[in-house]
Amino acid sequence: MARRRFQRPKPILEGNFWYLRVWQNVPGLARKRERIKLAPASTPEREVLKIADERLRSVNQGLVTIGSGVNFSHFVTDTYTETYLPLRASTVQKSYQGTIRKYLKPALGNLCLRDLTPATLQRYFSGLHKRGVSYPVIVKNRDALSDILRSAIAAGSLQENPLERVKLPPDKRGYVQKPWISPTDFGRLLDAMSEPYATMVYTAVWTGLRVSEMAGLKWHCIREDAITIEQRYCRGDWSCPKTRHSAATIVAEPSVIERIQRLKGLTVDVRAGNSVRHCKVVKSSGPDDLVFQSIYKGREINDSNILRRHIKPAARKIGVPFVNWQVLRRSCATWLVQSGADPKSVQGQMRHSRISTTMDIYAQFVPEGQRQAVKMLRAYVDQAGPTAGPLLVQ
Repeated sequence: MARRRFQRPKPILEGNFWYLRVWQNVPGLARKRERIKLAPASTPEREVLKIADERLRSVNQGLVTIGSGVNFSHFVTDTYTETYLPLRASTVQKSYQGTIRKYLKPALGNLCLRDLTPATLQRYFSGLHKRGVSYPVIVKNRDALSDILRSAIAAGSLQENPLERVKLPPDKRGYVQKPWISPTDFGRLLDAMSEPYATMVYTAVWTGLRVSEMAGLKWHCIREDAITIEQRYCRGDWSCPKTRHSAATIVAEPSVIERIQRLKGLTVDVRAGNSVRHCKVVKSSGPDDLVFQSIYKGREINDSNILRRHIKPAARKIGVPFVNWQVLRRSCATWLVQSGADPKSVQGQMRHSRISTTMDIYAQFVPEGQRQAVKMLRAYVDQAGPTAGPLLVQ
Protein backbone atom coordinates (compact mmCIF):
# COMPACT_ATOMS: atom_id res chain seq x y z
CA MET A 1 0.00 0.00 0.00
CA ALA A 2 1.26 3.47 -0.85
CA ARG A 3 2.78 5.49 1.96
CA ARG A 4 0.49 8.00 3.65
CA ARG A 5 1.24 11.64 2.83
CA PHE A 6 0.44 14.82 4.74
CA GLN A 7 -2.43 16.67 3.05
CA ARG A 8 -3.86 20.15 3.49
CA PRO A 9 -6.06 21.00 0.48
CA LYS A 10 -8.32 24.05 0.47
CA PRO A 11 -12.12 23.55 0.46
CA ILE A 12 -13.80 24.25 -2.88
CA LEU A 13 -17.31 25.66 -3.37
CA GLU A 14 -19.11 23.73 -6.09
CA GLY A 15 -22.82 24.24 -6.64
CA ASN A 16 -24.73 23.97 -3.39
CA PHE A 17 -21.96 22.45 -1.24
CA TRP A 18 -18.40 22.87 -0.05
CA TYR A 19 -16.13 19.97 -1.04
CA LEU A 20 -12.66 18.75 -0.15
CA ARG A 21 -10.46 16.76 -2.52
CA VAL A 22 -8.10 14.33 -0.78
CA TRP A 23 -5.91 11.43 -1.83
CA GLN A 24 -7.03 8.02 -0.61
CA ASN A 25 -4.94 4.84 -0.42
CA VAL A 26 -6.76 1.77 -1.75
CA PRO A 27 -5.18 -1.68 -1.02
CA GLY A 28 -3.93 -3.32 -4.20
CA LEU A 29 -4.60 -0.24 -6.32
CA ALA A 30 -2.91 3.06 -7.09
CA ARG A 31 -3.62 6.08 -4.91
CA LYS A 32 -6.82 7.78 -6.04
CA ARG A 33 -8.37 11.16 -5.41
CA GLU A 34 -11.73 11.40 -3.68
CA ARG A 35 -14.16 14.28 -3.22
CA ILE A 36 -15.63 14.66 0.27
CA LYS A 37 -18.76 16.72 0.90
CA LEU A 38 -18.16 19.05 3.83
CA ALA A 39 -21.09 21.43 4.30
CA PRO A 40 -23.88 23.34 2.48
CA ALA A 41 -22.88 26.41 0.47
CA SER A 42 -24.57 28.68 3.02
CA THR A 43 -21.94 27.74 5.65
CA PRO A 44 -19.39 30.54 6.25
CA GLU A 45 -15.92 29.81 4.91
CA ARG A 46 -14.39 30.08 8.39
CA GLU A 47 -16.65 27.27 9.65
CA VAL A 48 -15.91 25.19 6.56
CA LEU A 49 -12.16 25.47 7.25
CA LYS A 50 -12.74 24.16 10.78
CA ILE A 51 -14.69 21.20 9.44
CA ALA A 52 -11.97 20.51 6.87
CA ASP A 53 -9.30 20.54 9.57
CA GLU A 54 -11.22 17.96 11.59
CA ARG A 55 -11.59 15.65 8.59
CA LEU A 56 -7.97 16.05 7.52
CA ARG A 57 -6.63 15.45 11.02
CA SER A 58 -7.97 11.89 11.07
CA VAL A 59 -6.65 11.25 7.55
CA ASN A 60 -3.18 12.65 8.24
CA GLN A 61 -2.87 10.78 11.54
CA GLY A 62 -3.85 7.50 9.93
CA LEU A 63 -7.06 7.11 11.93
CA VAL A 64 -9.11 7.10 8.72
CA THR A 65 -6.70 6.39 5.93
CA ILE A 66 -8.92 5.20 3.13
CA GLY A 67 -12.48 6.04 4.12
CA SER A 68 -15.23 4.02 2.53
CA GLY A 69 -12.74 2.74 -0.04
CA VAL A 70 -11.09 0.54 2.58
CA ASN A 71 -11.12 -3.15 1.90
CA PHE A 72 -13.55 -4.99 4.22
CA SER A 73 -10.97 -7.57 5.23
CA HIS A 74 -8.35 -4.88 5.93
CA PHE A 75 -10.79 -2.88 8.04
CA VAL A 76 -11.75 -5.94 10.10
CA THR A 77 -8.12 -6.96 10.66
CA ASP A 78 -6.50 -3.55 11.17
CA THR A 79 -9.25 -1.50 12.82
CA TYR A 80 -12.20 -3.53 14.08
CA THR A 81 -10.29 -6.42 15.66
CA GLU A 82 -7.74 -4.12 17.27
CA THR A 83 -9.99 -1.24 18.37
CA TYR A 84 -13.66 -2.18 18.70
CA LEU A 85 -13.93 -5.93 19.20
CA PRO A 86 -11.99 -5.92 22.53
CA LEU A 87 -14.78 -3.75 23.98
CA ARG A 88 -17.21 -6.68 23.74
CA ALA A 89 -17.57 -9.48 26.27
CA SER A 90 -15.13 -12.35 25.83
CA THR A 91 -17.89 -14.78 24.82
CA VAL A 92 -19.16 -12.31 22.20
CA GLN A 93 -15.62 -11.84 20.90
CA LYS A 94 -15.18 -15.57 20.34
CA SER A 95 -18.55 -15.85 18.63
CA TYR A 96 -17.86 -12.92 16.29
CA GLN A 97 -14.33 -14.11 15.49
CA GLY A 98 -15.65 -17.51 14.41
CA THR A 99 -18.37 -15.94 12.24
CA ILE A 100 -15.90 -13.54 10.61
CA ARG A 101 -13.40 -16.30 9.87
CA LYS A 102 -15.92 -18.82 8.54
CA TYR A 103 -18.48 -16.65 6.73
CA LEU A 104 -17.84 -12.92 6.43
CA LYS A 105 -14.24 -12.76 5.24
CA PRO A 106 -14.58 -15.49 2.54
CA ALA A 107 -17.71 -13.84 1.12
CA LEU A 108 -17.12 -10.11 1.64
CA GLY A 109 -13.37 -9.82 2.24
CA ASN A 110 -12.48 -8.57 -1.25
CA LEU A 111 -15.12 -5.81 -1.28
CA CYS A 112 -14.65 -2.20 -0.19
CA LEU A 113 -16.87 -0.81 2.55
CA ARG A 114 -18.62 1.38 0.01
CA ASP A 115 -19.50 -1.75 -1.98
CA LEU A 116 -21.49 -3.19 0.92
CA THR A 117 -24.78 -1.81 -0.33
CA PRO A 118 -28.18 -3.07 0.85
CA ALA A 119 -28.51 -5.01 -2.43
CA THR A 120 -25.10 -6.68 -1.95
CA LEU A 121 -25.84 -7.66 1.64
CA GLN A 122 -29.35 -8.86 0.76
CA ARG A 123 -27.78 -11.12 -1.87
CA TYR A 124 -25.33 -12.42 0.73
CA PHE A 125 -28.00 -13.36 3.29
CA SER A 126 -30.28 -14.83 0.64
CA GLY A 127 -27.32 -16.94 -0.50
CA LEU A 128 -26.84 -18.26 3.03
CA HIS A 129 -30.49 -19.28 3.07
CA LYS A 130 -30.19 -21.06 -0.30
CA ARG A 131 -27.14 -22.97 0.93
CA GLY A 132 -29.18 -24.35 3.80
CA VAL A 133 -27.43 -22.41 6.56
CA SER A 134 -29.59 -22.59 9.69
CA TYR A 135 -31.51 -19.53 10.80
CA PRO A 136 -29.61 -19.09 14.12
CA VAL A 137 -26.32 -19.00 12.18
CA ILE A 138 -27.78 -16.39 9.80
CA VAL A 139 -28.73 -14.28 12.81
CA LYS A 140 -25.16 -14.58 14.15
CA ASN A 141 -23.88 -13.39 10.77
CA ARG A 142 -26.24 -10.41 10.96
CA ASP A 143 -25.14 -9.50 14.47
CA ALA A 144 -21.41 -9.74 13.75
CA LEU A 145 -21.66 -7.82 10.47
CA SER A 146 -23.83 -5.13 12.04
CA ASP A 147 -21.26 -4.61 14.80
CA ILE A 148 -18.51 -4.24 12.18
CA LEU A 149 -20.50 -1.73 10.15
CA ARG A 150 -21.43 0.29 13.24
CA SER A 151 -17.74 0.39 14.09
CA ALA A 152 -16.99 1.63 10.57
CA ILE A 153 -19.47 4.46 11.11
CA ALA A 154 -17.82 5.33 14.42
CA ALA A 155 -14.43 5.34 12.68
CA GLY A 156 -15.72 7.73 10.01
CA SER A 157 -15.41 5.23 7.17
CA LEU A 158 -19.17 4.94 6.54
CA GLN A 159 -22.05 7.37 6.80
CA GLU A 160 -24.85 4.86 7.45
CA ASN A 161 -25.36 1.18 8.17
CA PRO A 162 -26.60 -0.53 4.97
CA LEU A 163 -27.63 -3.57 7.00
CA GLU A 164 -30.58 -1.65 8.43
CA ARG A 165 -32.38 -2.01 5.08
CA VAL A 166 -31.69 -5.72 4.71
CA LYS A 167 -34.40 -8.30 5.41
CA LEU A 168 -33.37 -11.66 6.81
CA PRO A 169 -34.73 -14.84 5.20
CA PRO A 170 -37.74 -16.27 7.04
CA ASP A 171 -37.27 -18.70 9.90
CA LYS A 172 -38.92 -21.86 8.59
CA ARG A 173 -38.45 -23.87 11.76
CA GLY A 174 -41.84 -22.74 13.02
CA TYR A 175 -42.51 -22.32 16.72
CA VAL A 176 -39.97 -24.19 18.78
CA GLN A 177 -40.80 -24.48 22.47
CA LYS A 178 -37.73 -23.63 24.46
CA PRO A 179 -36.75 -26.38 26.92
CA TRP A 180 -37.38 -26.12 30.65
CA ILE A 181 -37.45 -28.66 33.45
CA SER A 182 -40.44 -29.70 35.53
CA PRO A 183 -40.38 -29.58 39.36
CA THR A 184 -40.21 -33.39 39.42
CA ASP A 185 -37.18 -33.52 37.13
CA PHE A 186 -35.64 -30.67 39.11
CA GLY A 187 -35.76 -32.70 42.32
CA ARG A 188 -34.28 -35.73 40.61
CA LEU A 189 -31.53 -33.57 39.10
CA LEU A 190 -30.53 -32.24 42.52
CA ASP A 191 -30.39 -35.77 43.95
CA ALA A 192 -28.02 -36.82 41.15
CA MET A 193 -25.56 -33.96 41.76
CA SER A 194 -22.89 -33.29 44.36
CA GLU A 195 -22.20 -30.08 46.25
CA PRO A 196 -21.65 -27.22 45.72
CA TYR A 197 -23.05 -27.69 42.21
CA ALA A 198 -26.45 -28.86 43.45
CA THR A 199 -26.77 -25.62 45.43
CA MET A 200 -25.86 -23.60 42.34
CA VAL A 201 -28.61 -25.34 40.36
CA TYR A 202 -31.03 -24.85 43.25
CA THR A 203 -30.21 -21.13 43.41
CA ALA A 204 -30.47 -20.69 39.64
CA VAL A 205 -33.96 -22.17 39.46
CA TRP A 206 -35.40 -20.60 42.60
CA THR A 207 -34.06 -17.08 41.91
CA GLY A 208 -33.72 -16.88 38.12
CA LEU A 209 -30.14 -15.59 38.39
CA ARG A 210 -27.91 -15.80 35.34
CA VAL A 211 -24.85 -17.97 35.82
CA SER A 212 -22.56 -14.95 35.36
CA GLU A 213 -24.44 -13.22 38.19
CA MET A 214 -24.10 -16.25 40.48
CA ALA A 215 -20.39 -16.43 39.67
CA GLY A 216 -20.04 -12.78 40.73
CA LEU A 217 -22.02 -13.07 43.97
CA LYS A 218 -20.16 -12.06 47.14
CA TRP A 219 -21.17 -12.76 50.70
CA HIS A 220 -22.25 -9.18 51.41
CA CYS A 221 -24.81 -9.61 48.60
CA ILE A 222 -26.61 -12.38 50.53
CA ARG A 223 -29.26 -10.97 52.85
CA GLU A 224 -31.82 -12.59 55.13
CA ASP A 225 -34.55 -12.84 52.50
CA ALA A 226 -33.02 -11.32 49.38
CA ILE A 227 -30.02 -11.32 47.05
CA THR A 228 -28.43 -8.21 45.55
CA ILE A 229 -26.85 -8.38 42.11
CA GLU A 230 -23.92 -5.95 41.83
CA GLN A 231 -21.47 -7.54 39.37
CA ARG A 232 -21.15 -10.44 37.02
CA TYR A 233 -18.23 -12.67 36.12
CA CYS A 234 -17.88 -14.68 32.92
CA ARG A 235 -14.75 -16.60 31.93
CA GLY A 236 -12.17 -14.09 33.02
CA ASP A 237 -14.26 -10.92 32.62
CA TRP A 238 -15.62 -8.90 35.55
CA SER A 239 -18.26 -6.38 34.51
CA CYS A 240 -21.45 -4.65 35.56
CA PRO A 241 -24.76 -6.54 35.19
CA LYS A 242 -26.19 -7.04 31.72
CA THR A 243 -28.61 -4.08 31.85
CA ARG A 244 -29.51 -1.39 34.35
CA HIS A 245 -32.58 -3.46 35.28
CA SER A 246 -30.33 -6.44 36.07
CA ALA A 247 -28.57 -4.60 38.89
CA ALA A 248 -31.26 -5.07 41.51
CA THR A 249 -32.22 -6.80 44.72
CA ILE A 250 -34.55 -9.77 44.31
CA VAL A 251 -36.55 -11.79 46.81
CA ALA A 252 -35.14 -15.21 47.68
CA GLU A 253 -36.86 -18.13 49.35
CA PRO A 254 -35.61 -18.80 52.92
CA SER A 255 -34.58 -22.26 51.75
CA VAL A 256 -32.29 -20.66 49.13
CA ILE A 257 -30.55 -18.45 51.69
CA GLU A 258 -30.28 -21.37 54.13
CA ARG A 259 -28.78 -23.62 51.49
CA ILE A 260 -26.24 -20.98 50.45
CA GLN A 261 -25.21 -20.31 54.06
CA ARG A 262 -24.78 -24.06 54.62
CA LEU A 263 -21.90 -24.02 52.12
CA LYS A 264 -19.67 -22.24 54.65
CA GLY A 265 -19.31 -25.34 56.81
CA LEU A 266 -19.45 -27.93 54.03
CA THR A 267 -16.55 -30.23 53.13
CA VAL A 268 -16.53 -32.47 50.07
CA ASP A 269 -14.33 -35.40 49.07
CA VAL A 270 -12.57 -35.06 45.72
CA ARG A 271 -10.62 -37.86 44.11
CA ALA A 272 -7.03 -37.02 43.13
CA GLY A 273 -5.51 -40.05 41.45
CA ASN A 274 -5.60 -42.92 43.95
CA SER A 275 -6.14 -40.64 46.95
CA VAL A 276 -9.07 -38.57 48.19
CA ARG A 277 -8.81 -34.91 49.14
CA HIS A 278 -11.06 -33.31 51.75
CA CYS A 279 -11.78 -29.82 50.44
CA LYS A 280 -13.73 -26.97 51.97
CA VAL A 281 -16.43 -25.73 49.65
CA VAL A 282 -15.91 -22.15 50.88
CA LYS A 283 -12.27 -21.33 51.53
CA SER A 284 -13.01 -17.85 52.90
CA SER A 285 -16.33 -16.20 53.70
CA GLY A 286 -15.47 -12.53 54.20
CA PRO A 287 -17.90 -9.88 52.95
CA ASP A 288 -15.99 -9.45 49.66
CA ASP A 289 -15.25 -13.16 49.11
CA LEU A 290 -17.09 -15.14 46.46
CA VAL A 291 -20.11 -17.23 47.41
CA PHE A 292 -19.47 -19.90 44.79
CA GLN A 293 -15.78 -20.76 44.61
CA SER A 294 -13.70 -23.31 42.77
CA ILE A 295 -13.12 -26.40 44.89
CA TYR A 296 -9.32 -26.52 44.79
CA LYS A 297 -8.17 -22.90 45.02
CA GLY A 298 -11.28 -20.90 45.96
CA ARG A 299 -11.11 -18.78 42.83
CA GLU A 300 -13.81 -17.81 40.33
CA ILE A 301 -15.83 -20.72 38.94
CA ASN A 302 -15.78 -21.85 35.32
CA ASP A 303 -19.43 -22.19 34.34
CA SER A 304 -18.60 -24.17 31.19
CA ASN A 305 -16.71 -26.82 33.16
CA ILE A 306 -19.49 -27.15 35.74
CA LEU A 307 -22.07 -27.56 32.99
CA ARG A 308 -20.01 -30.15 31.11
CA ARG A 309 -18.71 -32.16 34.07
CA HIS A 310 -21.59 -32.07 36.54
CA ILE A 311 -24.94 -30.75 35.29
CA LYS A 312 -25.21 -32.44 31.89
CA PRO A 313 -24.02 -35.88 33.12
CA ALA A 314 -26.59 -35.73 35.94
CA ALA A 315 -29.31 -34.73 33.45
CA ARG A 316 -28.44 -37.65 31.16
CA LYS A 317 -28.47 -39.98 34.15
CA ILE A 318 -32.09 -39.13 34.99
CA GLY A 319 -33.21 -39.04 31.34
CA VAL A 320 -33.59 -35.27 30.82
CA PRO A 321 -32.53 -34.61 27.20
CA PHE A 322 -31.19 -31.05 27.49
CA VAL A 323 -30.23 -28.83 30.42
CA ASN A 324 -28.01 -25.77 30.53
CA TRP A 325 -27.85 -22.58 32.57
CA GLN A 326 -30.39 -20.85 30.35
CA VAL A 327 -32.83 -23.73 30.83
CA LEU A 328 -32.56 -23.35 34.60
CA ARG A 329 -33.30 -19.62 34.41
CA ARG A 330 -36.17 -20.22 32.00
CA SER A 331 -37.64 -22.82 34.35
CA CYS A 332 -37.88 -20.17 37.07
CA ALA A 333 -39.96 -17.87 34.85
CA THR A 334 -42.11 -20.76 33.65
CA TRP A 335 -42.89 -21.92 37.18
CA LEU A 336 -43.75 -18.37 38.25
CA VAL A 337 -46.24 -17.94 35.40
CA GLN A 338 -47.66 -21.42 35.89
CA SER A 339 -48.25 -20.69 39.58
CA GLY A 340 -50.40 -17.68 38.67
CA ALA A 341 -47.96 -14.82 39.35
CA ASP A 342 -48.80 -11.61 37.52
CA PRO A 343 -46.54 -10.81 34.55
CA LYS A 344 -45.08 -7.62 36.07
CA SER A 345 -43.94 -9.51 39.16
CA VAL A 346 -42.34 -12.16 36.96
CA GLN A 347 -40.61 -9.43 34.95
CA GLY A 348 -39.27 -7.91 38.18
CA GLN A 349 -37.90 -11.23 39.41
CA MET A 350 -36.26 -11.97 36.05
CA ARG A 351 -35.06 -8.33 35.84
CA HIS A 352 -35.97 -7.82 32.20
CA SER A 353 -36.25 -4.31 30.78
CA ARG A 354 -39.26 -5.36 28.66
CA ILE A 355 -42.12 -7.58 29.75
CA SER A 356 -42.32 -9.06 26.24
CA THR A 357 -38.92 -10.68 26.82
CA THR A 358 -40.23 -12.37 29.95
CA MET A 359 -43.47 -13.64 28.48
CA ASP A 360 -42.38 -14.48 24.91
CA ILE A 361 -38.98 -16.05 25.55
CA TYR A 362 -38.77 -17.23 29.12
CA ALA A 363 -42.30 -18.17 30.18
CA GLN A 364 -43.11 -21.41 28.39
CA PHE A 365 -46.60 -21.90 29.84
CA VAL A 366 -49.92 -20.31 28.94
CA PRO A 367 -50.69 -17.85 31.79
CA GLU A 368 -53.48 -18.92 34.11
CA GLY A 369 -55.21 -15.58 33.55
CA GLN A 370 -55.49 -16.41 29.85
CA ARG A 371 -57.04 -19.77 30.68
CA GLN A 372 -59.56 -18.08 32.96
CA ALA A 373 -60.40 -15.56 30.23
CA VAL A 374 -61.21 -18.37 27.78
CA LYS A 375 -63.38 -20.09 30.41
CA MET A 376 -65.26 -16.83 31.00
CA LEU A 377 -65.78 -16.50 27.25
CA ARG A 378 -67.23 -20.01 27.14
CA ALA A 379 -69.56 -19.23 30.06
CA TYR A 380 -70.70 -15.99 28.41
CA VAL A 381 -71.52 -17.71 25.13
CA ASP A 382 -73.38 -20.53 26.87
CA GLN A 383 -75.43 -18.04 28.85
CA ALA A 384 -76.32 -15.89 25.85
CA GLY A 385 -78.99 -18.25 24.59
CA PRO A 386 -79.70 -20.42 21.56
CA THR A 387 -78.71 -17.80 18.97
CA ALA A 388 -75.21 -17.63 20.33
CA GLY A 389 -75.21 -21.03 21.95
CA PRO A 390 -72.54 -23.69 22.14
CA LEU A 391 -70.52 -24.42 19.05
CA LEU A 392 -71.68 -27.50 17.18
CA VAL A 393 -69.25 -30.01 15.82
CA GLN A 394 -70.37 -31.36 12.44
